[in-house]
Amino acid sequence: METVNHKFNTFIDSWLGPRDQRVRGWLLLDNYPPTFALTVMYLLIVWLGPKYMKHRQPYSCRGPLLVYNLGITLLSFYMFYELVGAVWQSDYKFYCQNTYSSPEVDKKVINALWWYYFSKLIEFMDTFFFILRKNNHQITFLHVYHHASMLNIWWFVLNWIPCGHSFFGASLNCFVHVVMYSYYGLSAIPAVRPYLWWKRYITQLQLIQFFSTVSHTTCAAIWPCGFPMGWLLFQISYMVTLIILFFNFYIQTYQKHSRSLQKDHRNGSPTRNGHVNGKPSVEQPAHKKLRVD
Repeated sequence: METVNHKFNTFIDSWLGPRDQRVRGWLLLDNYPPTFALTVMYLLIVWLGPKYMKHRQPYSCRGPLLVYNLGITLLSFYMFYELVGAVWQSDYKFYCQNTYSSPEVDKKVINALWWYYFSKLIEFMDTFFFILRKNNHQITFLHVYHHASMLNIWWFVLNWIPCGHSFFGASLNCFVHVVMYSYYGLSAIPAVRPYLWWKRYITQLQLIQFFSTVSHTTCAAIWPCGFPMGWLLFQISYMVTLIILFFNFYIQTYQKHSRSLQKDHRNGSPTRNGHVNGKPSVEQPAHKKLRVD
């Protein structure tokens, strides 16, 4: 295993250049194969899990879901607070910030971003809960692509650009996750569920996050400060893929459903609670809202 790690490290270092030595020895960061192996295990569970659950009863998971979502909400708030607090009180420049500033500030940002990287491993549980509850319609390409890619991308970010301009997208994402996971935590409580009205706005907030990150990253390309240009171009490219996928999700989930309801109303067949004219709707199955994060 050591030989494999050494060969991979030599190859990747020759391709991307020297690593940032400030993260040497940190959990999971010295070698890439563990992160890659965890991602492969995740993809295998995504593939095999629904097959295993096919002839089994779904699990409720209400208690674990409440604890899990509350935990992710608190962790996301902690990371957001640490990142914004460290940058706000420092000489970090908004338009472009290199990876070397005040050592104390950089250390705080690196520590918060390591937790951000590790949180992407914890968030694999999103998919595992879908599998256990047999909500397979929520395991979309967007869901799996986003979860699997983020863990790997942030392994590389932590090893080469663990602070500086990297803080912005993570800070926004942590704020979005505070809103999103608090929503899903509350939705695990049946008595509270009818009062949760802001689900569709979570996707709008996510799209604002992606557009803001693209704008912020573009600033660093226009007014360079020594932050690696290749990483900026990669981040913009990745954000564009998320904008396309999330926008398509929003259209499919909300806009088309709204147009369908308007059409039913014009045709004189209003649908209420899954029933049409007092009979269960067969031709028009109940709309399933997908979870996306």
